[in-house]
Amino acid sequence: MENKNSLERRNFLKLSLTAAIGGMAGKMFGSNWSANPTIADAVAREVGKFPRRKLGYSQREVSIMIGAGDMPTPLVEAGVRSGMNYWHKANRWMRGGAPGVIKNNREAHYCQVTVDRVGGDHYSGRFDEEEHYRYVKEAVRRTGLGYFDDMQLHYGYHNAAEVKNERGFVRAFERLKKEGLVKHLCLSQHGYAGSSRVENGESATSVLRAVAEDGLYEHAQFMYSYPGDPEMDDFLKFARKRNFGTIAMKTARGIGRMRQDEEFMNRLPEGVAPHNAMVRWLTTETLFDAAVIRVRNMDEFTETYSGAGKKLREKDLQALRMMTREANRTACRMCGKCQLQCPRQIPISDILRFERYAIDDNDWNKARRLYASLPTKGNSCIGCESCMQTCPLEMRIPEKIARAHAMLG
Repeated sequence: MENKNSLERRNFLKLSLTAAIGGMAGKMFGSNWSANPTIADAVAREVGKFPRRKLGYSQREVSIMIGAGDMPTPLVEAGVRSGMNYWHKANRWMRGGAPGVIKNNREAHYCQVTVDRVGGDHYSGRFDEEEHYRYVKEAVRRTGLGYFDDMQLHYGYHNAAEVKNERGFVRAFERLKKEGLVKHLCLSQHGYAGSSRVENGESATSVLRAVAEDGLYEHAQFMYSYPGDPEMDDFLKFARKRNFGTIAMKTARGIGRMRQDEEFMNRLPEGVAPHNAMVRWLTTETLFDAAVIRVRNMDEFTETYSGAGKKLREKDLQALRMMTREANRTACRMCGKCQLQCPRQIPISDILRFERYAIDDNDWNKARRLYASLPTKGNSCIGCESCMQTCPLEMRIPEKIARAHAMLG
């Protein structure tokens, strides 16, 4: 598939990374890396500089690939050298302080604190002004960042009415802003239409429109994947007119399992990697301002991020058509349309999202832990196939639910 030079380069990067972090015994967030920036420089040269776009009403220029607080320090270093300047879940740095490469040039970076509901999960938890206020102040202290540029409501609102009526999170933000500890308000939004655990849950697009119209939030992060979603595409146009920023998440639908399928990978056009083709499409053919895409090592960093802002080639389009057919057969799009039809109120979207964590991200512990927390599991399915009537992909949902339960339950 790939030429010899490409394979040799990637093997070199693997070996170099192993040497750089060898002996750290899991201390991936330690400071040892700073003494040896050679690999980060090499990877940054391979990836190039990320283009930047203006985000929301503040018109801040942010890198089209944004980083995350759970990235190992070597990847943070490589990201900074590639021009990455926005950091999702920077509160993860509470464990040992923000990386020096961020703190030592603080004004060059936008750091986000992600805040959850309290007293439960994102289904049953509540908004609590005092708890949100206290958490962010503690996060500022423990990360050593001095302030957060963005305060993000994690998982978002259940419905449009909640946007208007539940202001505890907003009031906490306003207090923190007066103290100079946060600057902008944002959210990540999941869909809750048909959820058995949420009263009057609505789709992500319905809630996002309400948020954008409300005018308090500057930008939102939400699920989106190739080959696009008509409802979300309409919202993206609406958001652009409202000067409301948009960040894509959970974009690599089914790619992890494709990479494990040798027969499928051998059929791809020569010189095309799935993540690279997907990122080229996402950053040049959609209206998103930026995207957060998880990478776990230097190989994934190079393969994925080197596609950012790059023009789609004909062979990329050919690969994307193949990937779309494969993903439509194997991986849920998380639109949530099936939820409203299930007579047993099985959380189908959640189960298939956890399946993606296991199969595509190889994060089995997270997937099994989240699956165990569900009040209704996949083995409650009676095989009535009502869910399939509204699935835009015509997936065999009962079969997928049964397989997911066998893997995770």
